[in-house]
Amino acid sequence: MHAAALHLAPVLAAEKSKVPFYVAGGVLVAWALVVSLGFGLRRVDFPDTLGGERAVMAITAVLVLGAVSTAVITSGTESKAGAQTSTQQSAAGAPPPGAPATSTTASTSTTGSTSTTGAPPTKATSAPAPAPGATTSLTLAADPKGLLSYDTKQLSAKAGTVMILFTNNAPLEHNVTIAKGATVLGATPTFTRASRTLSLKLAPGNYTFYCSVPGHRQAGMEGTLSVS
Repeated sequence: MHAAALHLAPVLAAEKSKVPFYVAGGVLVAWALVVSLGFGLRRVDFPDTLGGERAVMAITAVLVLGAVSTAVITSGTESKAGAQTSTQQSAAGAPPPGAPATSTTASTSTTGSTSTTGAPPTKATSAPAPAPGATTSLTLAADPKGLLSYDTKQLSAKAGTVMILFTNNAPLEHNVTIAKGATVLGATPTFTRASRTLSLKLAPGNYTFYCSVPGHRQAGMEGTLSVS
């Protein structure tokens, strides 16, 4: 309620202070209409005497002076009312005596000091991704003269992906089969006079490579693949 009264007071004071000016201005306008329309149009020789002329001039001068005076007075009153309102608003916004003063700067400083003196944020670390297995490329060939044998009986590779390029330029069909004990892990097609690639993922251990064409392994077409 107090705040509403503070906002309405200058409006009411301003409206009240302009009433004399409105009255004086209205009287002056009415006088001008009476003189010009009431007498001036009806009587061409108005005012017909020197005394009447002086009376009209005197009344007009008084009314003009009154309008100007009320305009000056009301403008001064409005300025005083505005100054009084500003003073009241400043007094209403000021903290009461003895109350602790609040400061935006102080609040900001406090917040800044808190964030500065706090524990630094811990950066999240993730475990390194495991390195992919190694890829080993090997070559193997069948005896080009048609003997039942490979060009080597010993191959070695790193654990991971093992790629064996098998070349058979012999007139007989051969293949390469990889086995761990009695379990066959993979094999190339059986072919002649061409090359084929066999790719397997192998863990460390010893494996057997051989030709699965009947009678070829028994004739000595086999070897050992060591994976470390």
